[in-house]
Amino acid sequence: MAEIRTVTTLRSKRDEVAAAIDSYERRLEQARADLSHLNATIAIFEASGAPGEMASYVDIHRLFKRGEAMLICKAALTAGPMSTRQLATHVMASKGFDIGDKVLAKSVGYTLIQCLRMQCHRGAVKDCGKIKGVRIWSLPGCETATMLAI
Repeated sequence: MAEIRTVTTLRSKRDEVAAAIDSYERRLEQARADLSHLNATIAIFEASGAPGEMASYVDIHRLFKRGEAMLICKAALTAGPMSTRQLATHVMASKGFDIGDKVLAKSVGYTLIQCLRMQCHRGAVKDCGKIKGVRIWSLPGCETATMLAI
């Protein structure tokens, strides 16, 4: 039985409209991605630098000026030997960051470990060993007679 010409025309039109919808959906997805990127870029340029407004995944190297974290650590070490965790907490508190943010504290701690190791090689900071798996740091000339509460 031969098909009716109207049905054939409607089917071809249906296929044409479906293809157009697919094309529009792909273009819409790309437009949404572009919008997302533009919003992220605007957020970067509008950032005030306030600690509470930052995302937790921000690169912490941009939070400190060159040598600033080490200066804060050395000032804290004048009171006596401290662990890396204590130094990280002190640095976060002095910069006004949320001390309860465990992810940020861990990231700051890793950054301080690198800084402190380099300063230890230069002789500016002394490595006093580990207590309960945590590295203890002091300034050269400071005695570590007292055990730290970690």
